[in-house]
Amino acid sequence: MDQRDASVPTISRIGPFRASIATFGALIGSGFRRYATYRQATIAGTFTNIVFGFLRCYVLLAVAATAAGQRPAGYTAEQLATYVWVGQGLLAVIGLWGWTELADRIRSGDIAADLLRPVPPLTGFLAADLGRALHGMLTRFVPPLLAGAVFFPLHTPSRWQTVPLFAVSVVLAVVICFGCRFVVNATAYWLQDARGPITLWTLGAGVLGGLYFPLRLLPAELTVALWVATPLPSLLQTPLDVIAERDGPALQAGLVALQVVWAVLILALGALVQRRAERRLVVQGG
Repeated sequence: MDQRDASVPTISRIGPFRASIATFGALIGSGFRRYATYRQATIAGTFTNIVFGFLRCYVLLAVAATAAGQRPAGYTAEQLATYVWVGQGLLAVIGLWGWTELADRIRSGDIAADLLRPVPPLTGFLAADLGRALHGMLTRFVPPLLAGAVFFPLHTPSRWQTVPLFAVSVVLAVVICFGCRFVVNATAYWLQDARGPITLWTLGAGVLGGLYFPLRLLPAELTVALWVATPLPSLLQTPLDVIAERDGPALQAGLVALQVVWAVLILALGALVQRRAERRLVVQGG
């Protein structure tokens, strides 16, 4: 069944983002409730993040101890510890990996039902992902941070604007990460099986997003190129540098402003990909 004949014109008139505030809020709530049901997975995931937090923290502290002036890439030991433990807490909030729902629905043909709903797929999935992120912030962000504070000296923010900028940065990181995952999953419209692109995303997002090590440890030219040319450093590196106060106030705000740009571009790309896919979508079996 070619979607160009009946349902797609109606969907395109709705637009890629349009939904009422009440509807968007209800979808956020449904996303929150969905992940709140997985209590044992939440506990197990939190414990795993704490265990790996110790490993990563000791590795980076060893790097700091052997670096000239004990400040690798301009980080103090306290800033590196903060980088690690806040990053472990943000893993479940940002949601780098594990989301294949769109690709699965495309492959099964269930996406046809999504196209007939009053809320476009991009808006619906975004709202649900914000609910997931809110659940992660309330349940999985604090325990790793407390564990780090108990066993390591952490950097305490000294500027009044750091915490508000960090909050905005985290929200933008969630939106950017969702947009990237949506585009990667949407390759299933053309490939039918998106496991290859999803695997590449899983490998690249952690390394180039700043999860395994601060990107500032790389040559400065490469770091700047990654930050400006790709959205990946905006996923984790930016919010972690903001809360660790690695840079001055002006650069802090500039990094968050760059996140705003990437959030707009990635969502626009997701909307474009969705519109192009709707023009050629053929639901298998119909």
